[in-house]
Amino acid sequence: MPVEFLSNEQAAAYGAFAEVPSRAELERYFFLDDADRALVEAKRRPHNRLGYALQLTAVRYLGVFPDDVTQVPAAVAEYLAAQLDITDVGLLKEYGAREKTRFEHMWELRAELGYQDFATAEIELRSWVDARAWTTGDGPKALFDAAVGWLRERRVLLPGVSTLARLVAGVREATTQRLWETLYALLDPGQRAVLDALLEVPAGARASELERLRRAVVRVSGPQMEKALARAAEIAGLGFTEVDLSGVPPRRLAELSRYGMDGKASLLRRHAAARRLSTLLATVVHLTTRSVDDALDLLDVLIATKLLARAERESTKAKIKALPRMERASAKLAAAMSALIDVTSDQVDYETGEVVAPPAAASVEAVWEHIEAVVPRRELAAAIAAVLELAPPLDSDAEEAWRAQLVTRFATVRPFLPALTQVVDFGATPQGSQVLAALRSLPGLLGRKKVTPAEIDTDLLAGSWRRLVLASPHVETGYVDWKAYVFCVLETFHRMLRRREIFACNSSKWGDPRAKLLAGTAWEAARDTVLASLKLPAEAGDHLADRAALLDGTYREVAARLPANTQIRFGEDGRLHLAALEPEAEPPSLLRLRAAVNAMLPAVDLPEVLLEVFSWTGADRAFTSITGGEARLADLHVTIAALLVAHGCNVGYAPVIGNADALTRDRLSHVDQTYLRLATYRAANAALITAQADIGLAQAWGGGLVASVDGMRFVVPVPSIYARPNPKYFGRRAGATWLNLLNDQAAGLGGKVVAGTPRDSLYVLDVLYDRDGGRRPEMIVTDTASYSDIVFGLLTLAGYTYAPQLADLPDAKMWRIDTTADYGPFEVAARGRIDLARIERHWEDILRIIGSIHTGAVRAYDVIRMLSRDGRPTPLADAIAHYGRIHKSLHILRLADEPDYRRQIKAQANLQEGRHALARKIFHGKNGQLYQSYHEGMEDQLGALGLVLNALVLFNTRYMDAALTQLRAEGFDVRDEDVARLSPFVRRHINMLGRYSFSLPDLPEGLRPLRDPDTSDGG
Repeated sequence: MPVEFLSNEQAAAYGAFAEVPSRAELERYFFLDDADRALVEAKRRPHNRLGYALQLTAVRYLGVFPDDVTQVPAAVAEYLAAQLDITDVGLLKEYGAREKTRFEHMWELRAELGYQDFATAEIELRSWVDARAWTTGDGPKALFDAAVGWLRERRVLLPGVSTLARLVAGVREATTQRLWETLYALLDPGQRAVLDALLEVPAGARASELERLRRAVVRVSGPQMEKALARAAEIAGLGFTEVDLSGVPPRRLAELSRYGMDGKASLLRRHAAARRLSTLLATVVHLTTRSVDDALDLLDVLIATKLLARAERESTKAKIKALPRMERASAKLAAAMSALIDVTSDQVDYETGEVVAPPAAASVEAVWEHIEAVVPRRELAAAIAAVLELAPPLDSDAEEAWRAQLVTRFATVRPFLPALTQVVDFGATPQGSQVLAALRSLPGLLGRKKVTPAEIDTDLLAGSWRRLVLASPHVETGYVDWKAYVFCVLETFHRMLRRREIFACNSSKWGDPRAKLLAGTAWEAARDTVLASLKLPAEAGDHLADRAALLDGTYREVAARLPANTQIRFGEDGRLHLAALEPEAEPPSLLRLRAAVNAMLPAVDLPEVLLEVFSWTGADRAFTSITGGEARLADLHVTIAALLVAHGCNVGYAPVIGNADALTRDRLSHVDQTYLRLATYRAANAALITAQADIGLAQAWGGGLVASVDGMRFVVPVPSIYARPNPKYFGRRAGATWLNLLNDQAAGLGGKVVAGTPRDSLYVLDVLYDRDGGRRPEMIVTDTASYSDIVFGLLTLAGYTYAPQLADLPDAKMWRIDTTADYGPFEVAARGRIDLARIERHWEDILRIIGSIHTGAVRAYDVIRMLSRDGRPTPLADAIAHYGRIHKSLHILRLADEPDYRRQIKAQANLQEGRHALARKIFHGKNGQLYQSYHEGMEDQLGALGLVLNALVLFNTRYMDAALTQLRAEGFDVRDEDVARLSPFVRRHINMLGRYSFSLPDLPEGLRPLRDPDTSDGG
């Protein structure tokens, strides 16, 4: 039975003091309460009391009694001795001299504390590990650690490391085999044959059927949309939608489908029947919904960019092209009308207002004579014709021009319309049901020459669509322009699909978020836990009264301090203005310290940084094989470091290929496909985040409780439905945004890739709830683009302090609850009213919404889109927004009253900008553009970038910390306030270009020697 999942270091750390416990661990495990003291004080001699106390507390920490108490870390012995008023910890040598005493104390403690042997709990542990492995699919190391925790919680003494490792490995292997056999048993012989056929390569083809079906379309066009729907129909037609998979945990299905989506057909063919067919079943079931997701992603991009946006652009171009002609015609008409008015009006003395003469023209002929003296009649007729041709009708709206242009692009949608509602199982809310019915009727109109108004839903014809459909000049009287009607329905359908009033029942991404919200017994079961976790009350009354009192009191306190506050002023319109924050001066001591520390950093190649960080953290061990087997490759960490450089620097394989076995192209390609994926990036990143938090310098920067979310933009120059246009960021191409979460210790806690440049506010909560690791931050900083009242409400409900930068502060309305209160200068600024009754009416639904987000039942993105209807919030969204306005107003008041609060927000935002600047330097290849067509490829490559970023920051932080220690020892002027302003984003000492060194020198002291700042050129 394989137990190689534990490294030598991990095995040695099992049940032993691998490192000195932290202060928090000392306080948790080694503090002696009254009951402990009673046991310890029963011993007469000091060395027995100290030894007994060590055994008592060490078993809590290690899960086993120590073999030699004299070998425990000195910090542990000193901590216990201080509690027992023992001044000489050297007394422990006397305790260890008599072996029988140690055993007698151990037996006594087992009886007193209720510890039991492993053999008595082995059967129960096997059952627990089996259940956990079945439901989670965790790897052997994670299961091993969980089993250790289980044994400690139940006061079961740990067995030998090989005993527990073999138990975990054996149970996990049996559970995995049971999973394969369970899925295999659900298939009949015909279905098994269909699945096996997917691994065959048809004659004349270069790839298997499975590889063909896994490949989604990436180009945006009508024919590609037709192909996307055909792919979804083909996958659904394989006949596996009816297989009952309810007895299999979703996480295990997802794990199998990931392997099936990434593994080569040749590799899958080599597996035994149960494993092969279970993997294929999970993959096809995943593809059934994924292919619909892909088709609707493409439809969204097609309608938004190729139809609506292009129609607007072309109508604008047509207007601009016709503008000179329109201007000339309008000028002639204006001149003619001016002459007409002049010659047909009484002549008035403007000083007295008296009529002094009749009109200059007494007849029609005279009128025309005056007009033609200005504009000849022929030119006037041409001008009238031009205006009639170019100007919209008087009852038109602003959308008519581009909507008319849209109708000319009917050939784009004609190919896929019949299949759209056949392949995608759409559903709708009551608000969307009428539009969905109209969408389903569209195929019946295609190809018709004449369609009457009775055959369409005229209630959907809003604005200029009514004229374009019912009064088109190209259609006979009594009939409608059904092509215009098609686009009327598609435009409304697209809008409702985005806000999920229409949804796809056979889709994951475009499904109904309402169906995912906790409801009924599920909500009742989770309700108390959610409320306790988020510290929210079941009833809103007292809670809202407290919020109201806090807001009222804050207004009054800030208003009372205004005379002494030079940072704010109120404009003539009563709006609040904040003075610009003056940048903090950099004292000479900071400049000297920064120069000295940066100059001491060792010069290394980027791969060496990764290899050294791996040696500190073991993060490379997070890269496990997608097959579930153990790694059988020597120097796997070297290959992983090379791949991280290839992807993180965006340079590809060529610069990292070498003569060593670990750096051959075949080896790189195999490890890339087998070991590198989003899940392993995240697991490795968690180790780096933990290591960063343990460094003293990082703790000087912050406690990990402040974080920021911001987006980094990447041009995507290859065809992709996962990129969106934005001329400001991407020029004439499309792009994607990497939203990342950074804490105040400079550790990147996670990220998310989204198409184009959507409002960050749609994704902030999802990024927060999907962290790779680290402490849960309490204060969240974003830029202005991430702000909305609904997001304020949701983040506050989720337990975060939301602190967005408000660049447009004078335009940000402040809100009050008491409309009669006198808030002095804030009277005009606080012009909005918060309706507490509205919040209280919807409180239960508000709790259910945030509870569903908190438990992961639904994405916050889907909830926010669902709550908003074209900028008009639903009543529930409005209630959440009113709750958010309480905390938005408190935030603005704090900005006005506390300069340090503003500086803290600015400092965190600057930290994020510094990280993005370093990321740009790392991601330097291919002009910093992201050459990935698929979302998974974008996530994987930017996951590599995030990991390299965190590794480099960890490397810098640890060496900067060592440099500070050395400088202090040498008597250098190291001030705490200067240390807090050092940046870990320095890079001059890191080589990121050309070919690289992958050799890691021996580091007997754990670190490289620091450079001499007097001879270094700086960092």
